[in-house]
Amino acid sequence: MRSDKVALRDLGHSLAGQAPGLSAQALIRLIYQKLGQHVALASSLGPEDQVLTDMICQVNPNPRIFTIDTGRLPQQTHDLIEQTSQRYRINITIFFPQAMAVERLVNTYGPNLFYQSLQLRRRCCHVRKVQPLRRALRGLKAWICGLRIEQSITRRDLEPITWDQTYGIIKVCPLTDWTTEQVWQYIHDHNVPYNRLHDVGYTSIGCAPCTRPVLPGEDIRAGRWWWEGPEHKECGLHRITRQGG
Repeated sequence: MRSDKVALRDLGHSLAGQAPGLSAQALIRLIYQKLGQHVALASSLGPEDQVLTDMICQVNPNPRIFTIDTGRLPQQTHDLIEQTSQRYRINITIFFPQAMAVERLVNTYGPNLFYQSLQLRRRCCHVRKVQPLRRALRGLKAWICGLRIEQSITRRDLEPITWDQTYGIIKVCPLTDWTTEQVWQYIHDHNVPYNRLHDVGYTSIGCAPCTRPVLPGEDIRAGRWWWEGPEHKECGLHRITRQGG
């Protein structure tokens, strides 16, 4: 088992060396050529993930795509799951948090614990997001996600391909250097379905009670956990480290 993990890590480092200069589409093709069906897109149904879904379906007509339903998502996100599934004729696997863990959390700290402190907000994210993600990644060799450098100060060290030490698999971020304008241009050019909350001021969409529209002049993730400082605006799914770090 350890030798398999070491070999996968070495492959990840090798692929990272091939990533510079590749387009998002070329990077996706490379990953599927090397790892086939052992790859999955972790989709939050955000605009970046919708772009990636469109690109991936051009390479693999039957891709593994999953999302995490925290139990607090907006209805518009559920609508988009159906729209996307129908548009691309794919099955998006939905992972949920463990019911007993959510019950313990809410009955101990209340339904709106995330407003009380950073520690409780992170605990809520851990139960509703991180634990289901660990189950979703079992058996995979790589996961693809829509992180971009421009999104947040916590993502400035993003690289297209890294070894994800937290989960023990390869992590692929094909859109690291894309701008918001590029993402939306692709969506409009290819008629990609998107969350209709984006039409009413939402720029980054997570759980309903932790997401609000952004105000003029605010950055694109200002509406997420708006009561916290920008340096804390991660849910624990992603730990950004430099390749080899």
